[in-house]
Amino acid sequence: MSESENLHTTPLDALHRKLGAKMVPFAGYAMPVQYPAGILTEHLHTRDAASLFDVSHMGQAFLMGDDAIDAFETLVPGDYQVLAEGKTRYTVLLNNQGGIMDDLMATRIPGGLYLVVNAACKDQDFAHIEAGTKGRATLEILTDRALVALQGPKAGDVLARLAPATADMTFMTFREVDIRGIPCFATRSGYTGEDGFEISVPSDRAEELARALLAEPEVEAAGLGSRDSLRLEAGLCLYGHDITTETTPIEGDIKWVVNKRRRETGGFPGADIILGQLANGTERTRVGILPEGRAPAREGTEIQDLSGNTIGTVTSGGFGPSVGGPIAMGYVTTAFAGENTEINLIVRGKALAAKVVKMPFTQKSYKTA
Repeated sequence: MSESENLHTTPLDALHRKLGAKMVPFAGYAMPVQYPAGILTEHLHTRDAASLFDVSHMGQAFLMGDDAIDAFETLVPGDYQVLAEGKTRYTVLLNNQGGIMDDLMATRIPGGLYLVVNAACKDQDFAHIEAGTKGRATLEILTDRALVALQGPKAGDVLARLAPATADMTFMTFREVDIRGIPCFATRSGYTGEDGFEISVPSDRAEELARALLAEPEVEAAGLGSRDSLRLEAGLCLYGHDITTETTPIEGDIKWVVNKRRRETGGFPGADIILGQLANGTERTRVGILPEGRAPAREGTEIQDLSGNTIGTVTSGGFGPSVGGPIAMGYVTTAFAGENTEINLIVRGKALAAKVVKMPFTQKSYKTA
C-alpha cells in the first residue's frame, strides 16, 4: 500500500482535485499545497481580495460542563473566566517545564468552550485535555465537521452578502450563523494577518458551502503553500517549528498569552518557570530577520554574530511575496535581539548579511471595530 493510500482525506478532497490542486501529504492528510494559479498568485490574491483555504484537517471539539472553564485553565496560561460568551482567545497547552505542547483557539460558548487545535497534534492534544479535565468536564470531539478559512480584505463583504448576521462581527468573535441555509460556526479569525473567518460546517455540506463561497467574484481557492507564506509575513508562529515543547511562551515572544490574572495567580503548568522568565528575562528569544539580497534562509539555517559565533537558528524562512524578498524568523541569544542588530546567516556555507527586525513584515488588517 502506498503512502498516499494511507492518508486521510477531508470532505473537500474531490473538489480540490476538480479544481486542479496539487495534493501533498500533510499531518496525515492529503492536502492541497497549491492550485494551477500558483503559490505567488494565491498569496497576493489573499492580500488583495479573498481566498478560501481548507483547514478541515484541524481538530474541533467542545469542552463542556459547569467546571469546564476552571478545568481548562489548569492546562493553559489564558484567562477564560473573564472571557465573555462569543469571544475567542488564542492560547497554548503547556508541559510542566513551561514548554508549548500546541497552540490553539478556545471560544467561550454557553456551557463551556469550543476548541480548534492543530492537525498534527490533535490526537495527543485531545487525550491531554481529556485526562487533565477528567471528572470536571466532558470533551466531545467533533468528527463530523469540516473547517474552511475565508481570508482577505474582502472576506467580510463576501460573507456578509451570504450571511448578513456576520457583518458586525469583529476580530476574535464567534457566532452560529446560517450561510445560504447551511448551519455554521463562524469565528472572525484566521492565520494570514488578514481579516477573515474560520467557518465550521457539517461535513456533508462542506462542498456546498465551499462552492457557494468560490462562486463569489472576489474569492479564489488557495492552498497550504500560500497559507504558510502569508502567516510568515504576519509574524505568526507555526507549531513544531517556531514554537515547540522546547520553547516557552516568553522565549517565543508570545508573552501576551499569559493573561494578567494568571500572572498574579499562576496555577498553570510550568508557572514558576514562565513567571520567572517574565520577571528576569530569557537567554534567547524569537525575532524577525530580514536577509539582504535575494537568497532565502530556510529553517535550520545557522545564525552567527559578525565575529562568527553561533547565536541562534532560523525556524521559518522563505520568500515574502508582499515584501518582495526573503524573510525569516528564528531564535537568537537575547543580547542580539535588538531591532536593526546586524547578523550573518550561513547559507550553503556562505555568510549572508541580515538584520533583526520587528514583526510583522506586513501590516495586519483585522477588523477590531
